[in-house]
Amino acid sequence: MATYGPMADTAEMAERADDEGTRAARLVDAQAKAARLFAEIEERGLVAPGEGERAVSDRIRDLANEMFGTTRHWHKRIVRSGPNTLLPYRENPPDRVIGTDDIAFADFGPIFEEYEADFGRTFVLGDDPVKRRLRDDLPRVFAAGKAFFEGDPEITGERLHAEVGRLAAEAGWELGGWHAGHLVGEFPHETIDGADVESYITPANGTPLRRTDKTGRHCHWILEIHLIDRERGFGGFHEELLTL
Repeated sequence: MATYGPMADTAEMAERADDEGTRAARLVDAQAKAARLFAEIEERGLVAPGEGERAVSDRIRDLANEMFGTTRHWHKRIVRSGPNTLLPYRENPPDRVIGTDDIAFADFGPIFEEYEADFGRTFVLGDDPVKRRLRDDLPRVFAAGKAFFEGDPEITGERLHAEVGRLAAEAGWELGGWHAGHLVGEFPHETIDGADVESYITPANGTPLRRTDKTGRHCHWILEIHLIDRERGFGGFHEELLTL
């Protein structure tokens, strides 16, 4: 999760903001485009042995431009493999060449018509059964976390984070970061700051996730699942919209 400078004047943003139904539809559309992008990444085999992480990231960037004319990404583009998959977002490990029996994930935040998507998926190269199990557990933990969110109208960031941690442990993994998601919206959305815990799904956020922002608009959230196996030295990542 990146940190951004001051947002545009809130009154100006409110004046030009879409209505809630349009905002929701455009966020869903942005995610659908991101899903198409990631399907094409897999179809073209861009995450491949012998490729450097940065080179793969650049090819994905170029593919987004080719498919959708997208040239902007609201946070840094991430492709990580092997032991680099253990690291949280804020780390910047050295470039690594993807191995033949490796695990890797991509985390991209493309902007589609001024709306942010945030999408992450994990790729397993080879037949390692533990890596495959981790990859397959990621969407299951995501789905269970989303179902938990949907079942509690007053849920807080603290409570959802605790449940995601419980689900991870139940599946035999650890959580890899200090939060499990964040706000998402129009670009640039309300300032996301590491000190502003209310912007994250984290143990320190005791505020309801279903609330409005400073302009009176509904808050929308990304749920991100970063599971790791510290002993074996790898992890995986899965993220997409939580609230829509």
